[in-house]
Amino acid sequence: MTKFNNRQKYRKIPRRVWFLLLGLIILFLISVVVVRKVYYVLLEPVSNQTKTELVNIRLGSTVKQIADLLDSDHLIKSSWAAQLYINSNNYHNKLQAGNYLFSANMGTIQIVNDLVNGRVATNLVTILPGTNIFKLKADFKKYGYNQAQINNALNINNYRNLKVMSFVPSNVNTLEGMLWPDSFERISTTPLSTIIGESLNEMGQHLTPSIQASFAAEGLTTYQGIILASIIEQEVSNPSDQAKVAQVFLSRLSHGMNLGSDVTAYYGDLTQNQPPNLGLNTPYNTLLHKGLPPTPISTISASSLWATSHPANTNWLYFVTGDNGVTYYSSTLAQQQQNTALYCHKLCSNP
Repeated sequence: MTKFNNRQKYRKIPRRVWFLLLGLIILFLISVVVVRKVYYVLLEPVSNQTKTELVNIRLGSTVKQIADLLDSDHLIKSSWAAQLYINSNNYHNKLQAGNYLFSANMGTIQIVNDLVNGRVATNLVTILPGTNIFKLKADFKKYGYNQAQINNALNINNYRNLKVMSFVPSNVNTLEGMLWPDSFERISTTPLSTIIGESLNEMGQHLTPSIQASFAAEGLTTYQGIILASIIEQEVSNPSDQAKVAQVFLSRLSHGMNLGSDVTAYYGDLTQNQPPNLGLNTPYNTLLHKGLPPTPISTISASSLWATSHPANTNWLYFVTGDNGVTYYSSTLAQQQQNTALYCHKLCSNP
């Protein structure tokens, strides 16, 4: 009699409840699979960009603080995914403080591996291509130098006796663009001024008589060549495009046209501590003023230096880099406007 009653009670559970429970289980399993897939996607590299960023991991930083810092620097896709990866692998007590060089193409797993193994760059001071003096000051602080040391090290008058400084006009009071990008060995007592001096001397070695002669053949002084190289460095990264853009700018200069470079205008905004504004009237705004800006706008590289001294043999007067990363060239304003309308929407909108 008891068994019969138990069987009856069991049969009273509606079939739809069993289907609902089954549906919930299936939904849960699907959710687990989706979340797992999303998690692994979020551990992948942000992009294929190889440009490195200096990241200072302070002693005593929590896993969340480290992950949030990497996320804010756009070096990882997700702070949440990074924290989960670190904690699930029991790395939370193994992350080491120090200065690191990370890039967006590394991915969370490689970055965490470097942090766990303490692959720091504290014995190096790295000056990167395409870095302006304002960013360099911030980087030098991350290397442990204080503001007074940085200001003293970047005082141009400390280096007037160096041979390379003979290329810099006497009325220029900044080292912008004159530092050669490289990694410089140091110990804890190495003054920043020593590193700056080494960087300046390297620049002098790259400004060979051949480079100087090539600039002169284009009607440029060596310093003007560096200015133009810094603009090209900011405009395009592909060496082939750099040579073509060099030709465009040199042609515009010879025709008495404005360079019309947005990157120079934005640099002028920085000098005035203003947000990006293409309409701000500064000496660096080549949309408003003819000729070259008064100084370089960033460090250069071997490729931009070579491109400026060896421009392509073309007759273009305009170029625009599209949202797809391809640079398009034209000889007339109408063609330029057409290329811009077709290929450049996001990049060509004001920030």
